[in-house]
Amino acid sequence: MATPSQWLEGARPRTLPAAVSPVLAGTGVAAYAGHPVWWKAVLAMVVALALQVGVNYANDYSDGIRGTDANRVGPLRLTGSGAATPRSVKAAAFAAFGVACAAGLVLAATTSWWLVGLGGLAVVAAWFYTGGSSPYGYRAMGEVMVFVFFGLVAVAGTTYVQTRPLPAGTWAAAVGVGVLACAILVANNLRDVPTDRAASKQTLAVVLGEERSRYLYLFLVAAAVVALVALALTTGLLALLGLVFLLPAVPAGRVVLSEATGRDLVPVLQRTGLAELLYAAGAFVGLLLS
Repeated sequence: MATPSQWLEGARPRTLPAAVSPVLAGTGVAAYAGHPVWWKAVLAMVVALALQVGVNYANDYSDGIRGTDANRVGPLRLTGSGAATPRSVKAAAFAAFGVACAAGLVLAATTSWWLVGLGGLAVVAAWFYTGGSSPYGYRAMGEVMVFVFFGLVAVAGTTYVQTRPLPAGTWAAAVGVGVLACAILVANNLRDVPTDRAASKQTLAVVLGEERSRYLYLFLVAAAVVALVALALTTGLLALLGLVFLLPAVPAGRVVLSEATGRDLVPVLQRTGLAELLYAAGAFVGLLLS
């Protein structure tokens, strides 16, 4: 049986900034519009964190039973390493999805019932990233879905449950957070190109090749800057406090351009996650003060 520390590592806590960031950004926009509802923001955070943990366990299970994680570089894989049974990892994934659904139902009941359908789509997208007979994560579609669900849907959804309708700046914030979430996945898949190629896992990094993937990473960081400027122009210049994200993003970009591979790219993942969190937190504080 896996130990509690192994279960915690299997949940991949370093990916949680990708869940926290859209809720911070979306709540910041709601606060700027003068309609923050803090208890709904807390529930949105529960939904986002539970979905992130759920998708991490789901990926661990699905990649593990396919053998994709047999020689994976990076954090512990519970299924691939044999630390936990596939059945128990799958159960953990669905338990996390259950928590997300419970919190989401409260938000839907107090906002609009059509959100139930949107939440259902998010859970389906989380499972079929690497699950099912034809996972879209194996068909170079992972970044697109991350941008949609951990950027557009998560940020706009957080704002919507607090404001209705969406105020100015919502989509700029959503795009900025979304492209940085994509940058995390690009860095992850760039690290795993050799093992993914051997396992016939066609991630976007495998399709583009390592050189183009490195330039894609830099493009996504630059796009986040453009989105933040757009947010500041539609709300207030204090939103530019989010530029603090460049402190970890610039060193991460240098490592990516240095042609680092394998374990040498692990720090890039950590710095990119921190960059997304600082981006959202800086924008949140700026919008709160505007």
